[in-house]
Amino acid sequence: MQKTKTAMITLCGRPNVGKSSLTNALVGEKIAIVSNKPQTTRNRIYGVVTEGDTQLVLLDTPGFHKPRSRLGDYMVKVARDSIADVDLVALLVEPVPHVGIPEQELIEKIRQSRLPAILCINKIDTVAKKDDLLAVIAAYSEAYRFDAIFPISARTRDGLDELLDEFKKYAVEGPQLFPDGMTTDQPDRQVVGEIVREKLLRNLDKEIPHGTAVEITRFIERDDEVIEVDATIYCEKASHKGIIIGKNGAMLKKISTEARQDIERFMGTKVYLETWVKVKENWRDNMNYIRSFGYNDQ
Repeated sequence: MQKTKTAMITLCGRPNVGKSSLTNALVGEKIAIVSNKPQTTRNRIYGVVTEGDTQLVLLDTPGFHKPRSRLGDYMVKVARDSIADVDLVALLVEPVPHVGIPEQELIEKIRQSRLPAILCINKIDTVAKKDDLLAVIAAYSEAYRFDAIFPISARTRDGLDELLDEFKKYAVEGPQLFPDGMTTDQPDRQVVGEIVREKLLRNLDKEIPHGTAVEITRFIERDDEVIEVDATIYCEKASHKGIIIGKNGAMLKKISTEARQDIERFMGTKVYLETWVKVKENWRDNMNYIRSFGYNDQ
């Protein structure tokens, strides 16, 4: 591996604050799924940005929340453990002039870690008057002495170039961790499974999508460059299975079509996707199931 400058940067914050959107925007392609529902990200995801002799490794973490299942416990543990052994912590918050309990707990974890930390006030495109951000900055400046504060919008890319330049300041000389052109540590089949899960989150209401998991049981790259994928969707109740499938299979067809289109964009080739739905009751409180679906502590 060539000598380069590298920085490991943890993106942390409460659910739905925009960590995955920011990761995708900085990396330049979709490697983390995004939805308007909280707790979308379940695992730690590495996004890799390589520019010249500098490589930034972004750790997109699950949202920090009060867990209500063993899967939730796992997600919070991943978020907590990610604020350690990195070069920089970036706390993402919404433009609200109040430091909530999740933010207070993360700030305390940052304080204990003694790591450099910056504050990213995301979603500034939703703020009517930019002067309103001054109250947000004041509230967080009182809570903790951040090394820097950046108002940004992951959606519109406002402030992202300046944020990237700030990230580069924390890069130190060492071996390049990922090859040129590599944008994530996730295997293709894991990204594919997450894309299917994203479509469940986007198309299903209330609690149902949070009780789903996706297992890729078949992933074959044919000689003609077509990829064949079999995906099994697991849910917790038989009634949920009926909702996922929908009347005459309409909902499952919609989910599968949207997933296939995104998978083709990610893989850059034609994809045949087959989906099935199975019931595993209360799998979110069964550690054997949790591990089998790829949610491991490593």
